[in-house]
Amino acid sequence: MEPPAASTSQWFRRFHPRPDAEAALVCLPYAGGSAAAYFALSELLAEKVDVLATQYPGRQNRFHEPCLESVQELARGVFDDLAPLIAGRPFALLGHSMGAAVGFELARILEREGPAAPLALFASGRRAPSIAGDRGVRFLDDDGLVAELRSMGGTDMRVLDEPELLQLLLPSVRADYVASETYDAGPGAIVGCDVVALAGHKDAHVEVDDVAAWRDHTTGAFDLKVFPGGHFFLTDHEPEIAALVTDTLRAATRAGHPTR
Repeated sequence: MEPPAASTSQWFRRFHPRPDAEAALVCLPYAGGSAAAYFALSELLAEKVDVLATQYPGRQNRFHEPCLESVQELARGVFDDLAPLIAGRPFALLGHSMGAAVGFELARILEREGPAAPLALFASGRRAPSIAGDRGVRFLDDDGLVAELRSMGGTDMRVLDEPELLQLLLPSVRADYVASETYDAGPGAIVGCDVVALAGHKDAHVEVDDVAAWRDHTTGAFDLKVFPGGHFFLTDHEPEIAALVTDTLRAATRAGHPTR
């Protein structure tokens, strides 16, 4: 059973509650995504990892809330509800695409304000903050936005073929693209936690070299993992990602990394 703090938070979903787990993983979705994107990964992770899947405003159970159009606002919203869920145990952050930028900003807030710093940030499918990459998707009309979603491959095609469902989805997608494409971390943006950058070797939108540039944004350890696949390689390699997360958390904990 979840502790009371989890049931009162709109920002997180626990699909496989493990409130007594030794470590936690905070998962941050991509543009247009929801907490459900991490259901399968949550199921795969070892019993010792408590997965907190982030639910941004404006979708699913938060449909009637206004969407946020800033990475910094999204990170701040996550931070405000996170403390009770991670208190006293090591944790890591994992974000895919836009979620990697949200994770980076969240790590910066946690390192400045506490209550604890993450052991690691898994930055997946996103160019480093210092690499510009505004494609102007946010300016497309609805048909153009749907075409973008089809080309990316991360959205259920049944949703894209259903006009009523599309009308529910598109406002959050557009808001997320505004946040993602206008994100500016500022000069010298850096974190102290370890960074593990993940890339798809055939990602048509994010070059592997641009993902590798995350090494310049941490004073901690850095590692780059390249997987077969395109932009949504993550969903094709969930067992390997689960093993990587588990091993990284275990190694960082054994190394005695500080949590504050």
